[in-house]
Amino acid sequence: MDEEYDVIVLGTGLTECILSGIMSVNGKKVLHMDRNPYYGGESSSITPLEELYKRFQLLEGPPEAMGRGRDWNVDLIPKFLMANGQLVKMLLYTEVTRYLDFKVVEGSFVYKGGKIYKVPSTETEALASRVRLSPHSAQQSTW
Repeated sequence: MDEEYDVIVLGTGLTECILSGIMSVNGKKVLHMDRNPYYGGESSSITPLEELYKRFQLLEGPPEAMGRGRDWNVDLIPKFLMANGQLVKMLLYTEVTRYLDFKVVEGSFVYKGGKIYKVPSTETEALASRVRLSPHSAQQSTW
């Protein structure tokens, strides 16, 4: 690698990707590297499911009841973007959107106490929910 670069960006988290994109779009020669075997740093989405188990050193691997590992895509840090927010404008400007898929959120879930709970997203779901998860404590109670 006997090349010269204007900027070297280490890491592939969202901040590093935006910085790299802005520099590149503005004519800078950028070398963008990551020490991890996956893209996205601490905010990555890991697939297949087997990779998630390796990441957290869970030796037994996912149970067969969970199906094919490729059917899963787990965000280490869920990412929500406001449809007309400043971040979306930066992603469009840097053309990072060529590598992104925007989707409507189908549902949010919380894993707590060995169970998975759907986070209510409508008034009807909230009123029908028997589980309350308080954001201010780790306590869970039923109605």
